[in-house]
Amino acid sequence: MTTHKLMFKLLTATALVGLSTSSYAITLKLSHNQSRNHPVHKAMLYMAKEAAKYSDGDLKIRIYPNAQLGTQRESLELVQNGALAMAKSNAAELESFDKEYKAFSMPYLFKNREEFYKILQSKIGQEILQSSKSEGFIGLTYYDAGSRSFYAKKPIRSPADLKGMKIRVQPSPTAVRMVQLLGGNPTPLAFGELYTALQQGVVDAAENNVTALTISRHGEVAKYYSMDEHAMIPDVLVISTKVWNKLPPKDQKALKKAADESMMKMKTLWAVDAKKAINKAKNSMGVKFIKVDKAPFKKAVQPMYQELKQNDPKLYKLVDQIEKAQQ
Repeated sequence: MTTHKLMFKLLTATALVGLSTSSYAITLKLSHNQSRNHPVHKAMLYMAKEAAKYSDGDLKIRIYPNAQLGTQRESLELVQNGALAMAKSNAAELESFDKEYKAFSMPYLFKNREEFYKILQSKIGQEILQSSKSEGFIGLTYYDAGSRSFYAKKPIRSPADLKGMKIRVQPSPTAVRMVQLLGGNPTPLAFGELYTALQQGVVDAAENNVTALTISRHGEVAKYYSMDEHAMIPDVLVISTKVWNKLPPKDQKALKKAADESMMKMKTLWAVDAKKAINKAKNSMGVKFIKVDKAPFKKAVQPMYQELKQNDPKLYKLVDQIEKAQQ
């Protein structure tokens, strides 16, 4: 029996024990792949405390960081089956489960961070969280994962600077197409392999938020961070529909309220950590931050919007709604 199958059997045997309607508290297991020092873990701890308070002690959330219960993908599959109550994923990965999440991966979709949060909290953002119900889970709330920009061993100031460069991307068709239109050579690669790949020249550049420079030490091998901010792709906290449907309505309400408040807690925590990361990258790692004119980048990726309109009118309508809902 594989380790993954054994884990599934063990979790299946225990995940629903705490969902009885007896006098005992309901225990929900939550998996994520970050460390205990990461802002998302701190935000989840805050959610757990508030959920217990709002439910009068009915809800207890047990958090498993550092991928203890499996990778992000494996945890999501366990949530689908009801063997695990909750997990953190991200909108890019959720594209393969429900295409509405693909909207968040469209480049330069959000004007700024405040508009990003405005959409997440809006009716549009909440409807996207519900869109995966038929897949065995729904979203509870969003967590900040920062804005994504390019970083490399040389400055990137315009799309011309990306021409011919091998650029590590997530295994997302949207990310691949974006880099192609910008003139680069998209190279899907596991994040854990990226440091060595940058160091050895397997790839020439990557794209991620500023904490990748410090937490993953990419600032040691890529000394230029070009702040084009081409994407703001949120993390998503999901819960199994099997588990959610077993919760009494009052506990559903308590959990949703605590989750939404933890999103705003995460907003503050992320801003602090991002600022610390920039300072550390500049002062301790010698990384140079480059401000760029975003207009040429935005122009280069516009065909993606036209292609979406032609190939998937329904999803294009959602993207158009997001654009129009911003100031």
